[in-house]
Amino acid sequence: MRKLLAKESGERKRFKATFVRVGKKVNFKGYSEDTILLKAVTDAETNQVVTDHIWFTYSKGFEKIGLTEGMGIEFEARVKEYRKGYVNKRAGINNSAKDYKLSHPTKINAIKNESTPI
Repeated sequence: MRKLLAKESGERKRFKATFVRVGKKVNFKGYSEDTILLKAVTDAETNQVVTDHIWFTYSKGFEKIGLTEGMGIEFEARVKEYRKGYVNKRAGINNSAKDYKLSHPTKINAIKNESTPI
């Protein structure tokens, strides 16, 4: 669980991260969708690492800055709670847990990388 994010649930904050790579996922309609992986996500105010990695959809905001491997980025996002894990109601299995994510990234900018490890 991302404990530092849990304390700020529902808030919109500024974060820094390092771009690693582009990936793919199948969305809820069954279509392929591009995603991006960010590592070493830190709170821009406190410089504390809030999570080791996070995936976002490769939106137009990320496309505009022309991402390259190892590039530092800064963005605002909302901290949200979500359920993760396996649930099968028919079989009576509930292995879900509460976790926290960043959603709705905005104000995305490239920054000078301050030796952020990948």
